[in-house]
This record gives sequence, structure tokens and C-alpha cells, in this order.
Amino acid sequence: MKKHLCWVRRDLRLHDHHALSKALTAPCEIVFCFDPLILNKLTDKEDRRLTFIIDSLKVMEHELQEKGASLHILYGDPVVEIPKLAKTLQVSAVFTNRDYEPYAKKRDESVGHQLVELGINFHTFKDSVFYEQKEILNGSGQIYKVFTPYKNKWLETLHEQENIVPDFKVNLKNLVPWKNPKNILAFDWHKELGFIETSSLVKAGSLAALKRLKDFDKKMKDYGEARDIPSLEGTSNLSPSIRHGCLSVRDMVRAGLKNTTEGGRKWLSEVIWRDFYHMLLDAFPHVEKKCFKPDYDQIQWQGTKEHFKLWCEGKTGYPLVDAAMRCLNQTGLMHNRLRMVVASFLCKTLLIDWREGEKYFAQKLLDFDLAANNGGWQWSSSTGCDAQPYFRIFNPYNQSEKFDKDGTFIRQWVPELAHVDKGDIHSPTPLLAPDYPRPVVVYEKSRQEALKMYAVVKK
Repeated sequence: MKKHLCWVRRDLRLHDHHALSKALTAPCEIVFCFDPLILNKLTDKEDRRLTFIIDSLKVMEHELQEKGASLHILYGDPVVEIPKLAKTLQVSAVFTNRDYEPYAKKRDESVGHQLVELGINFHTFKDSVFYEQKEILNGSGQIYKVFTPYKNKWLETLHEQENIVPDFKVNLKNLVPWKNPKNILAFDWHKELGFIETSSLVKAGSLAALKRLKDFDKKMKDYGEARDIPSLEGTSNLSPSIRHGCLSVRDMVRAGLKNTTEGGRKWLSEVIWRDFYHMLLDAFPHVEKKCFKPDYDQIQWQGTKEHFKLWCEGKTGYPLVDAAMRCLNQTGLMHNRLRMVVASFLCKTLLIDWREGEKYFAQKLLDFDLAANNGGWQWSSSTGCDAQPYFRIFNPYNQSEKFDKDGTFIRQWVPELAHVDKGDIHSPTPLLAPDYPRPVVVYEKSRQEALKMYAVVKK
């Protein structure tokens, strides 16, 4: 009799799951593997992402135990561990959803080779994106390098399919019954992996994610404007759940199509941006370490290590920048508008290589996703595909006055400015805030230096 194994990674849910829906056409077991090649890159032993992953796995385990089943939890190189488990369980095939990051693609190719040598089939499926790289092409059959025409073709393709969004139903009746003595509920995997459990402002797991998406639908109509104000609950706060696959991309598309307001259309546009960045990373893997536009690798970044340290700590003397960075450091979260503000500030005001900021975000963000993080940083630094023009430089004072007009967000995260009124909080004087750092650079002077720095490349 056939028996299958489903390997879950960044798809921590038991609903609308492409690989799992196919794997459960026969008796099936499910495995998750903690990968030391990934974990060893985490320098903070209280990394919030690991706790979010473990908590999401716990939600899955509860659901599986109700069906008399359990998750296999492994620790080790997946290239070794997945084939070993597949052989031990005597499965005929392993099923998994595709991952488009360079490391993941290489890993999966190696796993596939190992399984084939064992006489075990390896099946991969599109799941984390709505459209893959070669499904959205221009009239010449080439990959889009500008977002707006990509978005238009994306929507056109969906409408041609009559807005049908597939739902990959999961038949849990086909789970193989068994009990795992080292299951994620009964065993301290934080300790086993050498980490410390943390808390999060975002509840993990698919049940919480689906509830949050349902609640967000009620305020999605205001998303277009409210999403730019960091002091408001104007966003979905779903990005960690999206990153770790507690929601499916189809859940998101359905929500956007259902809500016919301008906010709903904006939400759907953000989903399309996500597909766009994943497509770019898949098609142009060099962007992981280099600029999408090769000429920009010639930039001679003039910033200092000291200024980078102050940026990381939220001590630049620019209130909105500092509030955003302190929020990131304490919660692992950062509002999207603020990501653009602090990225522009690092690259075009402090004149520091975008890759330094990208690496810092990779260590801190609860929702860290290589494709989205890389795309966002290259957009802000003008080095990427369809990025903002190099001469567009965010004025941190104007951004502060526009998006945190009353200083509400600044006061929440910069206690030295809690007493300063809204008229002065965006550019406080030493007399008003003696304990707050002075600006590390003069904005207008740095702006001129940035233009010169980029202009060398543009010649």
C-alpha cells in the first residue's frame, strides 16, 4: 500500500495546503525539520521567530492529536534527515511546497536526488505564491521588471480565470495514527536547539491568523490611508503569519477580492508586490548579495560604522527613525511606512550600504522574508528592480510630520521626548529634550553628498 510523507517548512497550517492536500490522497505522515544551517545564523538566542515557529507547530500538533496523529520533529541537515526518515517510514513519495530562495532551491534539489536514489518520488508544488515566475510574462515572453505592468498582467490573468482562487482541501482522515514522544508539545525544543523562549505581540498559528484576517476585513476599507500611520491599527498585522505560512496566499487573495473597497484593492496590490519580489528572487538570485542593477555595485558608500551602530540602536537624533528602530529592537515588528523611512535614511542620509541594513533586518524582523526584505531595501536604496529614483530622498522631518503628526508613535518609543509637544517633537531642541541625542548628521548636507555619490554611477 502506498504511503506518503509531507515535509512542511514555511507553510505551518493544516488548511488550503497544496502539498498536504496531494500527500493525503494516501496514508500520510507530516514532518518538520529544524535546519542548523539556518539556525546557526541567528545570533540572538532569544530569537522571536523560533518561538513563533514552535508555537505555530504546537497549534498544528493539537489539531493532529485530535485525529490520533502527530508531527515528526527533526533537527539536522534536511538533505540527510528527510531521506533518512522517508526510508525509515518506507514511504513511496515525499511531498512539499516550493521555496524560491537560493539556499532552499539548492537544498530541495539535493533532497530530491537523495530520494530518487532510494527509489522514492519527490513532488513539489506551488503554494507560497499565487503566480510563479513564468506564469506572468510580458508580450515578448520575458519577465516583467516594472511592477505596474506586472500587476496589470497578474490581475488580467486572474480575471481570465474568472477570479477563481483554488482551495486545496486537506483530508485529515488519511493521517497515519501514531504518537511522538518528542512531540512539539511534550518536549522543550527551545532548550534542545540552544535557544530561549520569548513572547510575541502577534499570536502564532493558523487559527489566530484566520481570526485576525477575518477581523481585518472589517477595517480593510480604510487600509489605503490608515496603513501609512504607524500609531494606528491600520494594517492587518498579519505579516509574521504570512511569512510562516499560517495563512495561505489564497486566503489573502480571497480576502482582497471579497472586499471591493479601495482598501481591498490596495491590500490585493500588496499581495501582488509580494509575488513580484518572489518572482525576482527566483529569476535573478544574484540580488541576494548584489544590486539588481549591476552599475550600482560601484557605489562607494561613505557612511561610518559608528553611524550604523547609532541607527541600529535608535540614537540618530531623528525622532521618527529612532522610534521605528527601537520598536523593531523591542518587538521584532516594524510598520511598512517606517521601513521605507529608516531604509532611505540609512542609505541616503547616513550613506551606508543597503546590505548592512538588510542584514540587520534579517536578524530582527519577526516576519523576515528574504525576497520581500531584499526587494524593499533595493527599492529604498534605488539599486533594485523598479526602485524609486536615486534622487528621491525621504526627508525624515517631513516624513515624521506627515505620518506621525501628533508625535504619538514617537512618544511611545522614545521616552526622552514624551513630554515634548507636537509642534516641537519632530525636531526637538537640546533645551526641550536635553537627554535626547543630537542629530548625527545634517540632513541637507548629507542629501547633497548622497546625490554626488549616486551621480558617479549615473554618468
